[in-house]
Amino acid sequence: MDLILLEKVQNLGDLGDLVKVKSGYGRNYLVPQGMAAPATKENLAQFEARRAELEAAAKDKLGQAQARHTGLDELAVEITANASEEGSLYGSIGPREIANAVSALGHELEKSEVIMGEGPLRHVGEFDVLVQLHSDVEATLKVTIHPE
Repeated sequence: MDLILLEKVQNLGDLGDLVKVKSGYGRNYLVPQGMAAPATKENLAQFEARRAELEAAAKDKLGQAQARHTGLDELAVEITANASEEGSLYGSIGPREIANAVSALGHELEKSEVIMGEGPLRHVGEFDVLVQLHSDVEATLKVTIHPE
């Protein structure tokens, strides 16, 4: 399936790129999310007419992400959880708990922006968690888990 990207998509392309993707990915994710449009002659003409508007919107999104990044890199989040004497948590700390803790400190953060490549945290201690505010803006957050 050939698509025109309407915004930057990580590991795929930038605004205005013509990409070839599997039909399920395009039909079920990219097009409904407004990230891409089918590469037809009409859509190409519409895209070229709206190119300046879309580039301005992308630049605005990047600026907002960079503004949110300023205080996030030095931020240290402390979470208290129920744990055993050995330091294993009864349950786990996932993106939702981290996003809620950061939001409680006054910084806006969505759970989808918290990237936990190794899965949820299951032990007491200090961890570095990646926060991706935009495809070009990443921050590292210090999360400390204390036992109850």
